[in-house]
Amino acid sequence: MDIRGFEVITAYEDKDIHLPTRKTTESAGYDLECAEAVTLAPGELKLIPTGIKAFMAYDEYLAIHIRSSMAIKRRLALVNSTGIIDSDYYNNEDNEGHIMIAVLNYGTEPVHLEKGERVAQGIFSKYLITNDDDATGVRTGGIGSTGSK
Repeated sequence: MDIRGFEVITAYEDKDIHLPTRKTTESAGYDLECAEAVTLAPGELKLIPTGIKAFMAYDEYLAIHIRSSMAIKRRLALVNSTGIIDSDYYNNEDNEGHIMIAVLNYGTEPVHLEKGERVAQGIFSKYLITNDDDATGVRTGGIGSTGSK
């Protein structure tokens, strides 16, 4: 049985989506590509679809980071600094676990991203919980579904 990895979501199965890969043996991150072309105007925030979902062990998460070249050369940033994909986000009823990357263009020029362009990277990590942790909730939806309180 596979422990962690990526799959293409159903809605993008026929759209030539590449599963994330690492480029070198010592790279921590798996490169995430745009599933379709996107243009961001200066100051604009967009959710960029990747067409993929990630599965992992219950005590892991996938941290999403902007690629250095996107931040430095293209003036793009993740709105939430680091995106966190929890293990129970996979196959949720709201969006099948589709990883969307919330990107902000903080530059003064429009930025166009082509389909297949590597925009972010995902790093799998383990997390720890406290001795008195009593979480009992179950995820039922997609982005922001664990509530605001």
